[in-house]
Amino acid sequence: MPTIQFQLNGTAAAVDTDPDQPLLDVLRSRLGVTSPHFGCGAGECGACHVMVGDRAMASCEIPMWSVADKDVVTVEGLGTAEQPHPLQRAFIAEQAMQCGYCVSGILISSAALLKRNPSPTEAEVKAALDRNLCRCGSHNRMVRAVLRAASEMAAS
Repeated sequence: MPTIQFQLNGTAAAVDTDPDQPLLDVLRSRLGVTSPHFGCGAGECGACHVMVGDRAMASCEIPMWSVADKDVVTVEGLGTAEQPHPLQRAFIAEQAMQCGYCVSGILISSAALLKRNPSPTEAEVKAALDRNLCRCGSHNRMVRAVLRAASEMAAS
């Protein structure tokens, strides 16, 4: 098996794996990164989103060969309990999560948006989160949280 090297949450990672194996499987079963969740398995729900470069992508559909020498970020790479990312603080402040299954993908989609566009409009936030399904009905609070985080990040 070839060794595939990439950056995971700012740290070098190397995995001997089938190049066609989905990134989600490697993250969860080989690297112990559990924030991306298996949802639909077809890239439609957003539960498995990770950031590759500055784009949120469905890790259930990304073959390992495609992340070679790239930066991959999961929720574990956004912030810590001691120093949470502004998005994490805003989601807590706005009570923008309930069951939590979709939240890691939504946080990653939001972080990718803010990386590309630090001052999004409400419509741009909604468009960025369009590929993330949430059954709990927290969408409006999530949009408010992203806008709150953008405002906080702009002020610092």
